Amino acid sequence: MARPVTLFTGQWADLPLETLARKAKGFGYDGLELACWGDHFEVDKALKDKGYVKKKWALLKDHKLECFAISAHLVGQAICDNIDERHKSILPPEVWGDGEPEGVRQRAAARMIETAQACRLFMNARPGADKKKAAVVNGFTGSSVWHSIYAFPPTSQDYWQKGFDDFGRRFKPILKAFDEANVNFGLEVHPTEIAFDIASAARAIEAVQGHKRFGFNFDPSHLGYQGVDYVKFIRSFADRIFHVHMKDAWWGHGDGSVGVFGGHTSFADPRRYWDFRSLGHGDINFEEIIVALNDVGYQGPLSVEWEDSRMDREHGATEAAAFVKKVDFKPSAMAFDAQFDR
Repeated sequence: MARPVTLFTGQWADLPLETLARKAKGFGYDGLELACWGDHFEVDKALKDKGYVKKKWALLKDHKLECFAISAHLVGQAICDNIDERHKSILPPEVWGDGEPEGVRQRAAARMIETAQACRLFMNARPGADKKKAAVVNGFTGSSVWHSIYAFPPTSQDYWQKGFDDFGRRFKPILKAFDEANVNFGLEVHPTEIAFDIASAARAIEAVQGHKRFGFNFDPSHLGYQGVDYVKFIRSFADRIFHVHMKDAWWGHGDGSVGVFGGHTSFADPRRYWDFRSLGHGDINFEEIIVALNDVGYQGPLSVEWEDSRMDREHGATEAAAFVKKVDFKPSAMAFDAQFDR
């Protein structure tokens, strides 16, 4: 096995972390990617209670599990979004506050900065920690211009540029704080975020003036059904792949009545053009992904984000751990024909 295989806990936040840790070890995982919701990783407690992060590590070590990243997708979504009533359900009450949009955005940005600081404390508390190694916080950014994804009414580049400028203005102070904490931010490129394909990801990098702390939590499932070359994404941003999600999707399996935009249907509706699938049951070519990750020198974890509305999640998570361990492999330490030079 070339890389540790972890389970992202975001889809399991209904379970106490201790329960999930026990299950995850039984499923075959080497570690957990802790979500900042449920009781899995509570940013406010990590900053206020000096013993909190040590207790988290003790729990993980009791189950022989590691952790290489924490994830703040929900709070991140509110930083640049046009805020509406849907955000209330995903945000901590203190971040939602009175729901006034700009106040929500500012409190979400402040919480993201606190998340970097809490992550640093957590990673430093790991037994035998390399305190000089950059930590990783994965997450979303939201977007003030996602609603204009289809260019009608006629949408100018100036209009879209204002969205990237807004992202840059809000995220540059966040990235400064991440840099001070020696933490990288991994955006999960995803519809509804400021970056949702290769072109918009490049534009997002420009918006933060190439800040070294801004990179990506690579997830092919959000790219494939759009028609984006997910292997090219790895090669295009080789030095900014901070973390990897292993998640599958299929497309072209609906009945022709719903397109790529989803038709306002729910996941698992058989009419849908695309849907998330458990690893190995979709159309993502993971062999090509592993080759590309080896080529660019990525040696971080492979984190399973398990989502499949058609499958029991414990069955799926167990199967997914085995799938990743089977598909992953170390790069060669020598050229296959090197022996002829001897």
